[in-house]
Amino acid sequence: MNVEEFAHSECHIKLAVDDWALREAQKLRNDVFVVEQGIFQTSDHDVFDSSAYTLVATIGLLGIPDAVVGTVRIHEQAPGVWVGSRLAVDQAYRSVKGLGKALIAMAVSSARAQGCTAFYANVQLPNVGLFQKLGWQALGEVSVHGVQHMFMQANLDMYPVEHDPGRGFIHLFKQPSSKARIERRV
Repeated sequence: MNVEEFAHSECHIKLAVDDWALREAQKLRNDVFVVEQGIFQTSDHDVFDSSAYTLVATIGLLGIPDAVVGTVRIHEQAPGVWVGSRLAVDQAYRSVKGLGKALIAMAVSSARAQGCTAFYANVQLPNVGLFQKLGWQALGEVSVHGVQHMFMQANLDMYPVEHDPGRGFIHLFKQPSSKARIERRV
């Protein structure tokens, strides 16, 4: 692997619409949920992947995406009832304030454009505080794949409707020049 260092001050958060973004999002999920956390042995892929929308946070140069540094997926569980899952942020970007918040906002706002009347997520316990700051309500503890989570519901009034998740939005990192090591898979 070739390791390079870049300085980025923003990322693009949007719906993954091409094979590259979907592949890189899956690699990031594997890095987080299989390699780092050990929740799954070989893959976190499940039945929801075939119907879910994958959202990504990408960084790049001159507007050309170079790496996926965050991802989350959303799917409609029942008419109007949406679920967010597999929120993952590259280790090098977890200290960048606002990235997780921006992914969550895009997830809920995108679902609202599809007629969402309720949005839920099973949130790993260390992340509950972030979701509560974003107006989410804790509904009770659950075990998911042997890991304790909090079942939570979003306050939809706090999220505007995102009619064009394919276009997405630019998220400015709160740190002036976030430096991160990106490993290029060659």
